[in-house]
Amino acid sequence: MTGLEAFSQDLSDLVARSAAAVVGVEHRRGQGSGLVIAQDGYVLTNAHVAQGGGPLKVRISGSRVASAELVGADERTDLAVLRLSLRDLPVLSLSERQLKVGEVVVAIGNPLGFERSVTVGVVSALYRNLPAQNTVLEGLIQTDASINPGNSGGPLLDARGLVVGLSTAIIPWARGIGFAVPARTASWVASVLIRAGEVRRPFLGIAARGEDLDPTLFHEAGLTRGIRVLEVVEGSPAQAAGLKKDDLLLGANGSPVQTLDDLQRVMVLAPPSEIHLEVQRGLERRALSIRPRPAEAA
Repeated sequence: MTGLEAFSQDLSDLVARSAAAVVGVEHRRGQGSGLVIAQDGYVLTNAHVAQGGGPLKVRISGSRVASAELVGADERTDLAVLRLSLRDLPVLSLSERQLKVGEVVVAIGNPLGFERSVTVGVVSALYRNLPAQNTVLEGLIQTDASINPGNSGGPLLDARGLVVGLSTAIIPWARGIGFAVPARTASWVASVLIRAGEVRRPFLGIAARGEDLDPTLFHEAGLTRGIRVLEVVEGSPAQAAGLKKDDLLLGANGSPVQTLDDLQRVMVLAPPSEIHLEVQRGLERRALSIRPRPAEAA
């Protein structure tokens, strides 16, 4: 068997194992995709798909359709969880491993209503930011796997068949440029939505962005990225803690923070009364403690 034949067979086997857990999500304004993440009927999709208007239906396959209820949605990450009355459905597992640029990925979804269409590409880039309605989607995976209207909410799989992202957006006038929410983000957001129906983020009072570290700092910190503070809000918990513009956040409560999502994950999953930050200020490494303000009710 040639290398190309082996790759083709592996790809075919991966799709056969995975496709049954990919569903169509239908509403009054159109349709999208989703994936079953738990046998008791939880489906992960995009917020912009789930909030399309009118009753929600999930197409399991062919003529098999079930009604769905919206468990919760988070516009900041464009993620939503639905629940079906069906049980014992095939599921897909979310992977939290770090992707590498150039990895082969497979997108499965229902573009333009064509059920469980499969496309193959590579990870073109990581940590992309994309303006969306009323927000900016941060830390996205960029891929050249073909993503079209209707793919939104469908899985992006790695070579082992694990979900590494959730297809979320395209640039209409571009070709070979699609975006996916990382599965690491989807994993914690989905768990919070299932538990609480919403994601409430404590208030720190900073404007910030993730950025690559310069080579010197990379070797010292052992990290490739950190969070750069762009602005500190007057009278905020961040100002009270002594955080300053241009500070570089490297860790929170002992966990590295390479993206804003990493910081939000620490605050939301186990909201502490105090967050201990590892901060690089110029050539000096500092430890700061900050008391975030509780999130206001929606």
